[in-house]
Amino acid sequence: MKARYGTDPLQFGELRFPSGPGLFPLLFVIHGGFWSAAYDLVHIGHLCIRLTSLGIVTCSLEYRRVGNLGGGWPGTLLDIASATEFFRKNLDEDRRVDMSRAAAIGHSAGGHLAFWLGGRHNIPPNSDLGLGEKNWLRAVISLAGVVDLRRGWDLQLGSGAVGRLIGGGPEQYGDRYREASPIELLPMKLRQVLIHGRDDRVVPISQSEQFVQTAKAAGDTPSLIALDGVGHFELIDPESKAWDVVARATLECLQ
Repeated sequence: MKARYGTDPLQFGELRFPSGPGLFPLLFVIHGGFWSAAYDLVHIGHLCIRLTSLGIVTCSLEYRRVGNLGGGWPGTLLDIASATEFFRKNLDEDRRVDMSRAAAIGHSAGGHLAFWLGGRHNIPPNSDLGLGEKNWLRAVISLAGVVDLRRGWDLQLGSGAVGRLIGGGPEQYGDRYREASPIELLPMKLRQVLIHGRDDRVVPISQSEQFVQTAKAAGDTPSLIALDGVGHFELIDPESKAWDVVARATLECLQ
């Protein structure tokens, strides 16, 4: 079921409900593609279908991306925040949905956005991104996520994708990096799970490793699941050898 959370054609979510009366947990799913207009939510649909079959309401979010009118800073992030707030309020009245068991999962750039949701309550209220809502998610899950934007800029991930999202580098837009990078929004004070393949050549596992180290120093208790022989895209493929790990970790976060 497609539901719009805004007036732009790209501001919508795809809801999938398991069969039966519920109560079912809710999982926001955020696709990757280095925040680029070239990649949409279609490629993460197989993950949503499989997780729904496990008894999870999935809400796959589409959003304005770099190259779309209104995408980039701050529209991409505001879309994700607005979408989750819209569906939280509307699904709260659905007797099939257990809003006390809500989480967000994202792949690659979507992992950045999922973890940004987990920490956005730490953004100053006078920020372009400061919507003022308190955090209500139970957990956030990153699948090979770009969770440190400064390091992503330094490494020029996606041929400079971080700079295109933010509008430039950290020296020019330090405030934006502080407000958009999950590693700078700690402590989150909610469950954080990072799953990353050791053979990832798109987003290196050092992104997740450094995040976990920094989060623990800030007082959080994140979990890193590092998978040998796994690259970047296997994490969203229900037919891959990584899938059982992804599914099990997701279900545990929603218990």
